[in-house]
Amino acid sequence: MSVLDNVDASTNLAKNNEVQLLVFRVSNSADSAFYAINVFKTREVVESKNHYLTQIPSAHPMLEGTITLRGIQIPILNLPAWLHIQLSKEEIKKSNILICDFNGIIIGLRIMSAYRVIKKNWSEMHAPDSYRLGEDGVVINDTRLEDGNMCLILDYEKLLADVVPQAMVDVNEGRRALEEVDIPSKLRRGTVLIAEDSKTAQKHLMQIFNNASLKYKMFDNGKVLLNYIFAMEDTSIIPAVITDIEMPEVSGFTVIQKLRADPRTKNIPLIVNSSMTGENNKREATGLGADGFIDKTKSHNIIPLIVDAMNARSKA
Repeated sequence: MSVLDNVDASTNLAKNNEVQLLVFRVSNSADSAFYAINVFKTREVVESKNHYLTQIPSAHPMLEGTITLRGIQIPILNLPAWLHIQLSKEEIKKSNILICDFNGIIIGLRIMSAYRVIKKNWSEMHAPDSYRLGEDGVVINDTRLEDGNMCLILDYEKLLADVVPQAMVDVNEGRRALEEVDIPSKLRRGTVLIAEDSKTAQKHLMQIFNNASLKYKMFDNGKVLLNYIFAMEDTSIIPAVITDIEMPEVSGFTVIQKLRADPRTKNIPLIVNSSMTGENNKREATGLGADGFIDKTKSHNIIPLIVDAMNARSKA
């Protein structure tokens, strides 16, 4: 039986501020770390030896080539190399390919082995300050396995931006998206609050807002965002809130729940900007009270979406 055969519904996890992670290793070395990825970004694990790798001329050195799986050409990214880990020829023969879905973009990550699926509350996920040093950090947060081993969650958006940049948002599209948009004065005067733990995604949003000459304040997770909002004397000045779903401490779903449950914040326009683009997540976000949902590859359209949400709220 595959380690991915038994996973809970994402909606049930969301209501409890929980996440399920596929834990894996990228090397057989005794000191090899454990890594993890949200199971809802994964599709399956296949044995590398069963799939012919087609080289791509002039490709990024970490883009190994493509395999064909059920008629689909899937690019294979060398995750160990991205982590500065060199696999032996024997390890490469024994390795596996983790097939993932990022915003509808199907890619394969070379790993050594899938370990197991674990369930964690987002409050058990931590983002140590040491991972925040510089712009080149690849670890976004961590948690502990039951045996005490550290398990690292990588910034997969940074991996895509490094190796397959065409799969990421085109921030310059944001200017064109604003050409026929009438920006409300509250948005021009105010500061949009953003909860996002990926430095790569933060950078994209910053560029989009800077291009539009709009103010924003960035928070590394939902907990610090909520603490900031609920410490404000007047929350009515907030033009909008943007939140990711997957964040340590407090997830985006919990951010929506908390803001909608409080009379002071229940009417703030709230947009979800996420790479978790499955229909279940969109329905859950809408059901909890989000005004809009956009996937991160289309973040250049986020300001028109905010404007739509603000206009709808003002007419309600």
